Amino acid sequence: MSDFPAWQFDELKQVGKDYADVSEVEAFDVFHGQFRDVKKENERIIETLSIQKQHSVIEFGSATGAFAIQASSRAKQVYAVDVSSAMLAFAEKKAALRGISNITFCHGGFLTYEHTNAPVDFVVSSLALYHLPDFWKDTALRRLHALLNPGGRFWLYDVVYIEKGHKKNIQEWIESMEKIGGTEAVEDVTMHVREEYSTFTWVMEGLLENAGFTIDHAQYDKGVLAEYICSRK
Repeated sequence: MSDFPAWQFDELKQVGKDYADVSEVEAFDVFHGQFRDVKKENERIIETLSIQKQHSVIEFGSATGAFAIQASSRAKQVYAVDVSSAMLAFAEKKAALRGISNITFCHGGFLTYEHTNAPVDFVVSSLALYHLPDFWKDTALRRLHALLNPGGRFWLYDVVYIEKGHKKNIQEWIESMEKIGGTEAVEDVTMHVREEYSTFTWVMEGLLENAGFTIDHAQYDKGVLAEYICSRK
């Protein structure tokens, strides 16, 4: 990675769960599998974007590699980027056990990843951009835009609040997580709202458009979750 100014946001600094802790990394898939169908979610992304054998994909916030591994069977090349070295090591081991050779695992994030190959066809990010304050989201999105081929597409899933009734929506979200994920899920969501950097829909839409993206699709769920499919102008 290149040298960065002293005033740049430190995206490698751990916030929330300590994913430098191998035990936390090993528990990640089991925990999320309790309330998510990760395989089905990833297949939907792959089908929605129509990822095919000639395509290249970068995923930011690749975690234990579930999407990267699934996408590798459809794409020519996948780049899996994460700020946690432990997550990357775990994901790389999973890929090796499956004999997968077309994933490049990269330590870094939205602000620090350096792409030295040709621009890609797709960028994907799920529940990772909220780690950055809005000022740095702008920098991140402009960097992602530059990674894409003309006409390339960006799929983003993140915690984004609809302004009207946001306090009620957040509280209901937390309560719903207790029913499906127990105390640990409640603690995760509560910590996220308190300590991380989710923003309002009107801010996120403005950030995407100002970075040069066209928003082709925007869908909001329960007033707290958002899916965007964007194209590079």
